[in-house]
Amino acid sequence: MNLARTIAAACVSALLGHAALAPALHAQTPAPYTPQSGQAGKDVVWIPTPQSLVDRMMEMAQVTPADYLVDLGSGDGRTVITAAKRGVRAHGIEYNPDMVEFARRAAQQEGVTGKATFVQGDIFESDFSDATVVTMFLLPSLNMRLRPILLDMKPGTRIVSNSFDLGDWPADQTVDAGPACEHYCRAYKWTVPAKVEGTWRLDRGKLELRQTFQMLEGKLGDVALSDARMDGATIRFSAGANRYEGRVEGDRITGTRRSPQGEAPWSAARAAP
Repeated sequence: MNLARTIAAACVSALLGHAALAPALHAQTPAPYTPQSGQAGKDVVWIPTPQSLVDRMMEMAQVTPADYLVDLGSGDGRTVITAAKRGVRAHGIEYNPDMVEFARRAAQQEGVTGKATFVQGDIFESDFSDATVVTMFLLPSLNMRLRPILLDMKPGTRIVSNSFDLGDWPADQTVDAGPACEHYCRAYKWTVPAKVEGTWRLDRGKLELRQTFQMLEGKLGDVALSDARMDGATIRFSAGANRYEGRVEGDRITGTRRSPQGEAPWSAARAAP
């Protein structure tokens, strides 16, 4: 009987010990990671983009389900998730692994894991050349480091930046988030232009172009160009009374010339250097 009482007392003691330990174990379970505005990052502090501006950025980029959007420094994932909710395949590159996991959980909660993906990585060591839309909220110095990479992307790729521009590359469009937004409320958009500087041969004469980002100067024969610019892979310019528009594909341009006499096709081929 004494042995039975001893065993029973030991069992009760063990049970009580486990009961006392359970709250302690529960208290040690870390809370889910939650980012804080202003927290330090690799190159910048993290500040969330106002949702109203994210929506405007989607509109100015004219995203469609045919696009592939890449967000550089994707933070809490809201830009990628917003794009995914519009049916866009979207991908975020973020250096902070905790933020990556937070964004993945948010995408799961929003039901867009099939469209929204996130990866931990350095934007300067990542390949996003197949994106048709690039979004970012980075400091001017980082934007300038990215600019040569962006300019080498496929013509027609849209670049949208929260608050900070790309130096002397003039934006094609600027929008504000509206009166409800208090901080970091402006976005800029650029369209990557085709590279057309040089000499092009037409059936009659030659087209000489000088290019500064999307802006063009030059002459067609002896006639100076006016209102000349690129819009992605589309070239537009006037020469005298004629208005030219064409599509650049590699070393060829094909399009339409409008004159007082009507419309006619035109084409040009890049001259050998």
